[in-house]
Amino acid sequence: MSSCRFRDVIATLAMLTLLAPAAIAQSGREGAYDTPALASVDNGLYSVTLKVQAGPSGAPGGFALQWMKRADFTAAGGWPANPSDPRLSNCNFVGTPTLNLWGASSFKLAPAEVAYVQPGDLFDETGVSTTSKSSAALDPGTEYVTRVRALPGTDGTASDFAPTVPAQTLLGECTQGFWKTHPDRWPASCLPIILGTVSYTKAELLLIFDQPAKGNGLISLAHQLITAKLNLCNGSDPTPILAAIAGADALIGGLVAPTIGTGYLDPSATSGLTETLDDYNNGRVAGVAECPTMTRSASTWGALKVLYR
Repeated sequence: MSSCRFRDVIATLAMLTLLAPAAIAQSGREGAYDTPALASVDNGLYSVTLKVQAGPSGAPGGFALQWMKRADFTAAGGWPANPSDPRLSNCNFVGTPTLNLWGASSFKLAPAEVAYVQPGDLFDETGVSTTSKSSAALDPGTEYVTRVRALPGTDGTASDFAPTVPAQTLLGECTQGFWKTHPDRWPASCLPIILGTVSYTKAELLLIFDQPAKGNGLISLAHQLITAKLNLCNGSDPTPILAAIAGADALIGGLVAPTIGTGYLDPSATSGLTETLDDYNNGRVAGVAECPTMTRSASTWGALKVLYR
């Protein structure tokens, strides 16, 4: 080998040596996936919407999200080392979503692919692995902190956690989480409630509230439709939501929601209406009245129905 060619080889090796630490630093550890990016993009009363974007290596094994109240985060001096710490919520996103369909079609992300997830609104979502605590609604009017990392896959190990991102819920109106946990506040004049063409008692509606969607669009739509009708009985402005309520009732028709019946709707047929109702119930659309501090008389749903029929 000529001395000139040998010098070229040495120079190339030296350059690769200089570049190697930078390549490893991108993922934090050799063999690890690149860390996803995390951003808070929207908020409601009992949930926040986060944008997760995979790094250059993707997140082919899915991603893990953690969140906790900022007050607990401050008291703990940062993120608890124990993942089972009761102040900490954990959720692994590893499969196919059927509730929120406006991001990636799978939580196993290709390079730079984006998923949108909603801590506080995971009860009806699929493709997630979480505990009952972590699938529960967030507290309204509360500051949270969140972070994300790529999970291990077949060709790499978990990434480092992304920097902590703050998120905050709104305060004021009534969502599914409120009505589900405060059945004593339901306006008596609102009952029974009709979903589609089927009438349900309060006991039956509570059973429907307790049933996770598990990929059944009828259940997730029923959850938001019950909530919207309770909000209208509580004095909320019907103008922004009557068309969506009419569309939901028409789509449901005579189907009987589980666990009362065995009705089913494909999530692709219900997701638009479910999202519209959820936005209204979560205060993202103006018009929802404050939660009642005690049961009060309000307009009946029967009286409100004449407004759009």
